[in-house]
Amino acid sequence: MVSLRRTGLALASLLVLSASASAADYRYDTAYSVSLGILPIARLTFRTEVKNDRYEISGRFRSSGLVDIVREVSADSSVSGVFAGNRLQPDLYRLDYTSGKKKSHYTITYGNGSAIDTKVEPPPKPRPQSWVPVTDADLKSVLDPIGALLISGDGDVCSRTLPIYDGESRMDLVLSPVGNAPFTAGKARGEAIVCSVRYVPVSGYKKGRKDIEYLKSVTGMEIWFAKTATLKLYAPVYAKIPTRYGTVHVSAEAFDG
Repeated sequence: MVSLRRTGLALASLLVLSASASAADYRYDTAYSVSLGILPIARLTFRTEVKNDRYEISGRFRSSGLVDIVREVSADSSVSGVFAGNRLQPDLYRLDYTSGKKKSHYTITYGNGSAIDTKVEPPPKPRPQSWVPVTDADLKSVLDPIGALLISGDGDVCSRTLPIYDGESRMDLVLSPVGNAPFTAGKARGEAIVCSVRYVPVSGYKKGRKDIEYLKSVTGMEIWFAKTATLKLYAPVYAKIPTRYGTVHVSAEAFDG
C-alpha cells in the first residue's frame, strides 16, 4: 500500500468521515478531493448510517486524471460495528481493490478490539525472504483503516499513536501536536488542530522497499482535525502526504462542524 496509488488510498482512505451520527437513526454523505500538487487525481465519497447503537460506513475511491492514464484505480470499502462510549468498535471491515486488471478482496473480522480473522482473495503469492510477516501479537488492539482517525473528543488529539491493520500491512501512525490553523470545507469554517504524522511500518511489508523507506524518513506529513457537531468526535478535514512523486493533498468538501 505504499506506491503512489496505494499510498493515496491507504493514507487518504483513513480520512473517511467528515461528519458522524447521533444516537438516533442517521445517514450522512460526504466527499474528499485528492490532488497531487494542483492536479486532481482521485475522489473519495462516503456514506455513514447509524441505527440505534449500530453503525456502517461505506466508501468509494475512484482515481481520475493523470492516474487513469497510467492505471485506473478504484476501491469500495465498508466497516460496521457498535458505537459505544464515544468510540467506534468495529466488527467487520471489507475492501474491494482494483488496480488495472488486478483485483483483490480483503475481509477482516474483529473481536474485543483485535483482528481475529483475515481473508484475502486471491491468496497472496509466496513472500520473499525479506518479507516481515504479521504476527498474532501485531493484531492485538488494532484499528480499522476507516475509523482509525475518528478520535474521542476528550484528551489530547495529537499526542497518540494509531495502530492500523488493513488486511495486509500493520502500521503505526505516530501523531504529534503542531498547532492550530483555520479551515474551510464547503459551508463549514472553523479552526482545526494540526498534527504531524510519522509513518512506522510494523509488519506485512518487504524490507528495503523504496516506498517504505521513503515514508519512514519523510517529514512534513500532516493531518488536520476538527470536532463534529453530532458525535462530538474529532475527524480529519485536511491531510498532506509527501510522496516520491510530489505532495498528495486530501481535502474535505463538506464538514459537520
